[in-house]
Amino acid sequence: MEELDRFIESNPDPRELKRAIAVRMTLRGHPHREIMKILQVSSGFISKWKQVFIINGIEGIKLSYQGSKAYLTAIEKEQVLGWLKDKNSWNLNELEYYIAEQFKVTFAAKSSYYDLFHEAGISWKKSQKKNPGKDPEAVGVKKKRLKSFYQKIEKKWFYKTYYAKILVESS
Repeated sequence: MEELDRFIESNPDPRELKRAIAVRMTLRGHPHREIMKILQVSSGFISKWKQVFIINGIEGIKLSYQGSKAYLTAIEKEQVLGWLKDKNSWNLNELEYYIAEQFKVTFAAKSSYYDLFHEAGISWKKSQKKNPGKDPEAVGVKKKRLKSFYQKIEKKWFYKTYYAKILVESS
């Protein structure tokens, strides 16, 4: 029981903590209904982890799954990030091809490729060759285009409201 208390005090993963507390409460004689209400678990959960604890001790309560091995090594990942940062434009298919050709790796989920874009500081939602904010000339050109566009809209709006007013007054 002391071993269980030390484990709980060590602040384990929340899933392990819930298992350990359920076991401790059961061993201290608390009824299943009370434990179920406090921890929001089922009676089967309590019975299962009590049995596992009795057979395997604290090691049985600990999470056994530690995640899967990464597809790319840390060095390969750095290579991919460097390649992405050196490019002027990005494309998901091109990234998939590059990783498959260079490292013989194909990710099962597209999110893995998106994570690489994110780590490289690239937004994959909208492709853009370069940040126009870094080029004052490009910003100036864009501002002029927008200004003329807004002026045209403003002019149309003025004429529509002006003619609508005339039509209303003449009726």
